[in-house]
Amino acid sequence: MAYRTALAAAASVLLCAVALPVSAASPVDWGKVFTDGDFHAGFRYRLEQVRQDGFDDDATASTGRLRLGWVSGAISGFSAGIETDYVFVIGLDDYNSTVNRETRYPIVADPDGFDLNQLFLRYGTENHHATVGRQRINHGSQRIVGGVAWRQNEQTFDAFRLQREGRLSLDYAYVWQVNRIFGPDDGIQPPTWDSNSHFFRAAFNPVEDQEIEMYAYLMDFENGNGPANSNATWGASYNGKLPYIELSAAYAQQTDWGDNPLSYDATLLAAEGRVDVKVFDLNLGYHRLGGDGIDHAFRTPLATLHKWQGWTDKFLATPPGGVTDRWFAASKRILGADMTLAYHHFRLQEQDVDAGRELGVAVIYSPLEKLDLQFKMARYWADEYASDTTKIWAVVSWNM
Repeated sequence: MAYRTALAAAASVLLCAVALPVSAASPVDWGKVFTDGDFHAGFRYRLEQVRQDGFDDDATASTGRLRLGWVSGAISGFSAGIETDYVFVIGLDDYNSTVNRETRYPIVADPDGFDLNQLFLRYGTENHHATVGRQRINHGSQRIVGGVAWRQNEQTFDAFRLQREGRLSLDYAYVWQVNRIFGPDDGIQPPTWDSNSHFFRAAFNPVEDQEIEMYAYLMDFENGNGPANSNATWGASYNGKLPYIELSAAYAQQTDWGDNPLSYDATLLAAEGRVDVKVFDLNLGYHRLGGDGIDHAFRTPLATLHKWQGWTDKFLATPPGGVTDRWFAASKRILGADMTLAYHHFRLQEQDVDAGRELGVAVIYSPLEKLDLQFKMARYWADEYASDTTKIWAVVSWNM
């Protein structure tokens, strides 16, 4: 599918060349491509340890990620961008990266290697944008579509995308390839999914601090385990701020789509509230990913999953029959550091039994403007689903 990206980029270059003014009366200042361009670079080091029942050996992954990117200045509305990632092991590599075949260890899905993260051409006015090529797509809270930025390899999309910004925001993307977090090489998971997918999103702000969103995702994947993850999802959400409280709610209906060999329907129901109680910020949430009987459940194959249902990632795939997650998180800024304590209680929906519980703590400290230090730990106690798991992370991020 890489040839499609190259073909689309070449076509856009030709379109750009035709569209740019060439008359002497309005000469093109090609220097703006560089003088108005934006170069960015970043380095992230992460030490991740996993202790999981069922494995004799604990996993320890010491990895770094170097990111380099550049977005050109705009000429008559046209610009281009490129971004690369290089993930490498620094010392300890006792983990299953999904590519290295070290299956005696638990999975830490950070395979090493070079990846072309973005390569796109864009045309834009003040409120309208058209982008073709490899790019990020992060929709809303990323509950359905996101970049999975927590992992060292980010998820991006080979797509044609149209956007309108304003009080009524519109977003459409046709996606012909998904570049997944598992790196450029084949492993346990396919590194890419060939795709014939359509993303629609509309967001309306009737008044300030109030947003109503409607969306439709028609996901059709054609290789590896993609067909079983193909789905059509239709939904709506609300996000709003009221005095002393922030509220959000979402509902979505999902069915099989494309070449999915299954036949099912399932729902997503979510409600969250955030309250500033002076001493700390308190977040309360209820998420239910439903199932069809006891065999199938609501799927979120393109979501930023680490944000949802616990940091130990025990529910990256929804259990058959569905799962409910009742959770709370308390956050406080202490001595310049942001501290969070989070607790989740999971139940298997159709069986109506406890799946497990998770307790997590995170601390983020920024001693310098572009330097972030993070420590995070989470423990999952299994009842009727998965296995006891403890994960610990230490992360250093620098960006310029």
